[in-house]
Amino acid sequence: MAEEKKKIIPWCDGCYDMVHFGHANQIRQAKEMGDYLIVGVHSDEEIAKHKGPPVFNQQERYKMVRAIKWVDEVVEDAPYVTTLETLDKHNCDFCVHGDDITTTADGTDTYHIVKKNGRYKECKRTEGVSTTDLVGRMLLLTKQHFKRGEPLDDDVVRRTSSDASTRSPYTGVSQFLPSSQKIVQFSDGLDPKPGDRIVYAAGAFDLFHIGLLDFLEQAAKLGEYVIVGLHTDEEVNRYKGLNYPIMNLHERVLSVLACRYVNQVIIGAPYAVSSELIKQFKINVVVHGSTNVADTLDGFDPYAVPKEMGIFQTVESNNSLTTADIVDRIIKNKFQFEERNKKKEAKELAIAEAQEKLKK
Repeated sequence: MAEEKKKIIPWCDGCYDMVHFGHANQIRQAKEMGDYLIVGVHSDEEIAKHKGPPVFNQQERYKMVRAIKWVDEVVEDAPYVTTLETLDKHNCDFCVHGDDITTTADGTDTYHIVKKNGRYKECKRTEGVSTTDLVGRMLLLTKQHFKRGEPLDDDVVRRTSSDASTRSPYTGVSQFLPSSQKIVQFSDGLDPKPGDRIVYAAGAFDLFHIGLLDFLEQAAKLGEYVIVGLHTDEEVNRYKGLNYPIMNLHERVLSVLACRYVNQVIIGAPYAVSSELIKQFKINVVVHGSTNVADTLDGFDPYAVPKEMGIFQTVESNNSLTTADIVDRIIKNKFQFEERNKKKEAKELAIAEAQEKLKK
C-alpha cells in the first residue's frame, strides 16, 4: 500500500483589519504553497498595543477572514510575534507573509524567530492597497481619494502627507492598477451546473465588511450559484453621494470575488435589473437587503422587472452595519487614526531606509 502523502500546512497571520483584496491575495498565495491553510488573527488588545486601534473588532475580523475562500481554518487571538511553538501547536510546516515590513511596538521584526529557524516563506505583497491607505481615504473625505494621478484641491493637499518620497513604500501606496491575470487568480472560473438555482445581488459592495458578508451568506442559502453585480464608481456616487465609493470598481471586484459565497461578478452591472440581464445569466432569484433603494435616473424602481416576474426577494442579514457606519468609526476617532497612520508609516520608512543603507 502506497504511503499517504503528508499534507503541507502553511500558516499566515495578521490583523486583517478592514479585510481587503490585498489581505485576500496574501492568503491566496499562501494556500498555493500547501494543502491546508491555517490563518491566525490577532486580538484587539494585541493590535492596540503594537499598531493602534483597529477599525473592526476582533469578532468581526475573525468572521471576515473565515469567509475568504482560500482559508481552511482560523486561529483566534494569535500572538503578534510568530513563534515556533505556534507553528508546532497547529502542525504547520512554515509561516507565509508578504514582502513588506511588520514590526512590534518596539520595532522588532514580528517574524524574526521563524526566519532564523528556516520556517518562513515570502509571497508578493499586493501593490496599491493597505488598511492604512483605506483609512487615509476616509479621513480625506474627498471624491478624489483614489485618483492619485489627479491634482487635489488645496484643502486636501494640506491634509495629506507632503511628498511621496517621505511616505512608507508599504503603506504610502499609489492607485491600484487592475490586471486580467489578477481577476483570473481570484475567480474560481466555474460556470453554474445544470439545475443550479442562480441568485443575483447587485450593489456597491464598498469597503467589503461584515454587514455585506452576512447579507451574502443569507443570499447564498437561496440557491447554488451567486452572481454579484457591481455598479460603476459614477453610479455609486450618484446614489450614495459624498465621497463614495471609497474603493474603486476594480478594487471592489477583487474584494467580492475573494468571498466564499460568491461565484461570479458582473463588472459595471447596470443599475436597473433588466429582463435581458436576467435572461442572459439565467437568474432565478434577485435579492436585495432591507436598506432603501434609490430610484434610477428616470425615477423608476431598479427592481421593477424582477418584482413583476415574481423573482425578487428581500434578504434580511440581521446585521445593520453599513459602509457609512465604517466611515463614521474612522471620523469619530479621527485623531487616533491619523496618529496611527503617521506612526506606522514613520516606523516602516525608517526600517526601509536602514535596509537600503545595508545594501550599499
